[in-house]
Amino acid sequence: MLKEFADQSDNSAPKAGEQARRIIWIDLLDPSPTEVASVETLIGAKLPSLGALSEIESSSRLRNEDGVLYMSTPSTAQRPEGARVTPPLGFVLSADRLVTVRFMPLQTFDTVARKIAEDHSAARSGIEVFIMLCEEIVDRVADALEHLAAELNGLSTETFHADDTRGRHANRANRILRIQLRQVGRLGDRFAEMRDGLQGLARVIAYADEDVCNWSDGALTQRIARLRQDIHSLSDYEEQLANKVQFVLDALVGLIGIAQNDIFKVLTIVSIVGIPPTLMAGVYGMNFKNMPEYDWAWGYQYGWAVILISAIIPLVWFKAKGWF
Repeated sequence: MLKEFADQSDNSAPKAGEQARRIIWIDLLDPSPTEVASVETLIGAKLPSLGALSEIESSSRLRNEDGVLYMSTPSTAQRPEGARVTPPLGFVLSADRLVTVRFMPLQTFDTVARKIAEDHSAARSGIEVFIMLCEEIVDRVADALEHLAAELNGLSTETFHADDTRGRHANRANRILRIQLRQVGRLGDRFAEMRDGLQGLARVIAYADEDVCNWSDGALTQRIARLRQDIHSLSDYEEQLANKVQFVLDALVGLIGIAQNDIFKVLTIVSIVGIPPTLMAGVYGMNFKNMPEYDWAWGYQYGWAVILISAIIPLVWFKAKGWF
């Protein structure tokens, strides 16, 4: 899909050949080869493919070719359902226009497109569109971090302030722990994606800073400075939340270890309590003719008493030690 946005601040009708020069933003969503070829012809430069955008080397993500900035960054958006990774974003920025290349729908781009359509003075150049997109991405990252922080706080409350459900409800407690572990894992993955996106966006803005300021005669310097400050603040906040995720994960693993210890403790008590009765039953189960207990009138009752006492004594000892 290809969308073009022209500078509408000049209400005069464009002259022949001026319509293309008025285009300040070309947005490509999962473009077809035909769309890619037409845009390359218009801007006179090659567009990056999905494979090129996915490269992790700085030289591949950030480069300047004949005054045209080629920049790519991991997306901070939610991973599409069924996808293994979130497709990256590509920016091709020049003094004249901005070309964005993406491979998934993003509300950030739709919001900026709606602002430009509603307010023709919102952006008069591709540089301003680039800044607007970065600002919108930062705003959405902030909202996403707030949502994830609330989810993490709820999980932390469930972990540290919930009633002890062990004992007769051990199976239920184990099921809850498994659910919480999966939730922690999902939060950890999401924070990792946000961290990659924020770091990538910070590198993109820092790389474009000098050229953008020169192209705009310094008019956008303050907006870029605020952007970099906001990204730095969000990175610090994300790091704090990631540390809390690790703390909750360690706590859940510790609770699982305690639950396992309780199971092994029960098995240990049962096995030790069963040893003396088994020994007594084995002794009096021998069929030798010279065993005097066979002639006792109360021998059967005596055997049962010995077996029961040998089982009770270890239980009393474990109870005194506080094992249960």
